[in-house]
Amino acid sequence: MKHWTWGLLAILALVFTLTFPAAAPAAPAGNGHPSAAAATPAPEPHPEIRDAIAALERARDHMKHAAHDFGGHREDALRATDEALRQLHICLQYDR
Repeated sequence: MKHWTWGLLAILALVFTLTFPAAAPAAPAGNGHPSAAAATPAPEPHPEIRDAIAALERARDHMKHAAHDFGGHREDALRATDEALRQLHICLQYDR
């Protein structure tokens, strides 16, 4: 149980690290003309969250197809990964 808790904490720390990037100044849109800004497609609102989801899904797939269960820790890691994915999808729902 202790390993499962540390694994979940590590995954959540990774997710939050990718979710909240360092602040950077915003670049002006286009060349200052309203028509230039309208022609530019809107950027992905949360690319870090979507990247984290994709990375966790790849890791989950690798764990599912692992050669053995690693003393039961693979199942714990899969559960922690599923929970992290669930939380990330909930984060995206709150942006709507």
